[in-house]
Amino acid sequence: MAADQTGKWVARAASTGGGRTYRGQAPVNWYASLVLIVLVGLGLVAYSRYERTHSTASSAGPPTVGTVWHAALGIDICGKIEPNLPATPTSSTGGFTTDGTGVVTVAPTTASQAGGNAVLGKFVSGVHGLVLTSNSLGYPGQGTHTDGQRCPKGTPDAGKTGVVSVVQWANFTVKKGSPVGGDPRQLRFSDGQMITLAFLPTSVSVPKPPASTITALIKATESSSTTATTVPVTPSTAVTPATTATTAPATKTTTAPAK
Repeated sequence: MAADQTGKWVARAASTGGGRTYRGQAPVNWYASLVLIVLVGLGLVAYSRYERTHSTASSAGPPTVGTVWHAALGIDICGKIEPNLPATPTSSTGGFTTDGTGVVTVAPTTASQAGGNAVLGKFVSGVHGLVLTSNSLGYPGQGTHTDGQRCPKGTPDAGKTGVVSVVQWANFTVKKGSPVGGDPRQLRFSDGQMITLAFLPTSVSVPKPPASTITALIKATESSSTTATTVPVTPSTAVTPATTATTAPATKTTTAPAK
C-alpha cells in the first residue's frame, strides 16, 4: 500500500476516534467481566466467613468411639455453687452423660461425638434448661444471666454486676485454672478435666468444682484406669493321652509226646 494511502487510513481512523459512533458503542464485554469479577469476589468472601463461623471439627484423634473419659463440672452463679445437674436418663443414647455427682462421662458412640467433636457444647445441648454462650449462663429452673446484669438478691454477690466466665483445669492436681476464650461451647473435653461455669463479678476468682465432685471424679478416673478387660483364654485342644499298648500274654503250646 502506498505511503499516502496509509496516511489517509490513519487520519480517517483518528477522525472517528472521538466521533458519535464510537462513543455510542459501550464496551459491554469489559463491563460484564468487571461485574463477574466483583460477584465472584463477594462470593468467596461470604464462603470464607461461613466456613470460619460454621467450622466442623474433625472426628480424628481422641476420644475415639468406645473411649470412656470423665470430667468434673461445677456451676457458680453469683457466689452460689449450684447443685449438681440431675443424672442423665438411662434411656439416653448420647455420648455425653452425667450421673448426678457432677461428673460428666464422655463416651463417644459416633464420629460426630469423637475427636474434635467431643466438646462442652454437645453436653450442654443435652441438658434441658442449661444455657451457655460466651455472654450468657442459665441453670435449669432459673433465669438466664447475661453479661452486665446484676446478681439477684439472696446471693453472696447480690447487687454486683456479673459476667460469664468458663475456667478449666487439666486435672485435679493443677492449682491455677485456664480461662476459656471465645465460644465456651467449643471447649474440647479431656480425661480428668475440671470445668467451672460461672456468672460472677470480674473481681471474684472462679473456683474449682465442689470437693465432692472432685472426689467423684478421682474415683471415676481410677476405676476406668484399673478396669481391665480380661479376655478368656480358650483352652487348647486336649491332648489325648497315649494309649498304653496291652500285650497279650503268649499262649504256651504243649506238644504231646510221641508214643
